[in-house]
Amino acid sequence: QARVVESGGGLVQAGESLDLTCDVSGIGFTIDAAGWYRQPPGRQRELVATISRVGRTNYYSDSVKGRFTISRDDAKNMVYLQMKSLKPEDTAVYYCTAGSFIGAEYDPNLGWGQGTQVTVSS
Repeated sequence: QARVVESGGGLVQAGESLDLTCDVSGIGFTIDAAGWYRQPPGRQRELVATISRVGRTNYYSDSVKGRFTISRDDAKNMVYLQMKSLKPEDTAVYYCTAGSFIGAEYDPNLGWGQGTQVTVSS
């Protein structure tokens, strides 16, 4: 059983919305933190959002702040990424991760999903 499984990618037009879902039930326990990364074609992977259980503000990269929202439902062992006002530069493979914070740094030490493609056409 895969530990982390994303779903919800697809092809949308600029300005539209798309929701990604991540099932972390394969981890086997309630995770401390989760994060979404993305890797655009020909570019390095970047961390776009993180969420923790308690006492920590959600993180968003500058490129998605105000447009993307990360959330979690621990009862369902699910993590979500709501993406609005999508732009062509949001085109990437999106990866869900489970992990924890080591000090102030997010560490995806519990697993990565296989990735889901998001393509935004202009």
